[in-house]
Amino acid sequence: MKVLVLANFGMGLYNFRKELLEELIKQNNDVYISLPKDEYVPKLKSLGCKFVDIHLDRRGTNPLTEFKLLLNYIKLIKSIGPDVVLTYTIKPNVYGGLACRLSNVPYIANITGLGTAVENRGVLQKVTLFLYKISLKKAKCVFFQNRDNKEFLTEQKIIKGNYKILPGSGVNLEHYSLLDYPPDDNINFLFISRVMKEKGIDQYLDAATYIKKKYPNTAFHIVGFCEETYEDKLKEMQNKGIIIYHGKQNDVREFHKISHCTVHPTYYPEGMSNVLLESAACGRPIITTNRSGCREIVDEAINGFVVQQKNSKDLIAKIEKFISLSYEKKKRLGLSGRNKVETEFNRQIIVEAYKEQIINI
Repeated sequence: MKVLVLANFGMGLYNFRKELLEELIKQNNDVYISLPKDEYVPKLKSLGCKFVDIHLDRRGTNPLTEFKLLLNYIKLIKSIGPDVVLTYTIKPNVYGGLACRLSNVPYIANITGLGTAVENRGVLQKVTLFLYKISLKKAKCVFFQNRDNKEFLTEQKIIKGNYKILPGSGVNLEHYSLLDYPPDDNINFLFISRVMKEKGIDQYLDAATYIKKKYPNTAFHIVGFCEETYEDKLKEMQNKGIIIYHGKQNDVREFHKISHCTVHPTYYPEGMSNVLLESAACGRPIITTNRSGCREIVDEAINGFVVQQKNSKDLIAKIEKFISLSYEKKKRLGLSGRNKVETEFNRQIIVEAYKEQIINI
């Protein structure tokens, strides 16, 4: 059969859906992927995917541009003639879903997070929910990555048909294998994310400033693309020896090797944090916020700690609590995290869920 996958960027598709794509190709399906061309497209093509370039502005709200995307999706579906379409992230879900509905083609949507447009009340939220309602109405299945997103959209009467909750995107337990826990003569904390306000970078920097002064044997690492707003601040804090900024990296496992704990104080509305899943899979304790997409991965004091959103004092307190633990206790937190993802977040669970839905189309 022909399977068309609509996504907004290659990195997410390759890093989080590769195993599904490989399985679909292994079963002799023709797999087409449509997204804006980027550095991950050659990797996706090497898997056996057939690539179709499409312009998509991930954050734009221009009605004319959005309508053009809808028309392009309709043309794409007409030219390929897929038996099923898989959509990921907001715009492919909305406009891809609507194009499928208008073209009478079966489709499966994945709610990878509701985004700030839905999280923040106002006109944009109402418009987005309306678009969700008309685009997801005929979906064969809607996959959610956390219970809160499911409850919100069902309470709003956006989703009425077949839906299921998945354990996020899951994690490849072979790629993110259990790593040896490093000696803790110096304790390394790790922030992995796009450096932006909603990912909790301000709280992390506040904590680094306080903790580094009180505990000189600590180090605060940052890995990820830095938005222009924070460039000068990171340079200044690095020059003062408070943080170590490594920029954007292709393989974060090298940083997990030296890390004792991943700190992820995000309040961004995501489906399920891949940063936390990958960290736990590597055997690293985690400190994160008490919000959907994060708290599901933490068993308090078993494999990490939960903090209040936007609360630097609470984050500092939990980091100090972690520092006070014995080496063996820190290590046990990491091993418990590995056990948790093996049981609850194996990516093969997601692959099997998709296979089940596609077979029934």
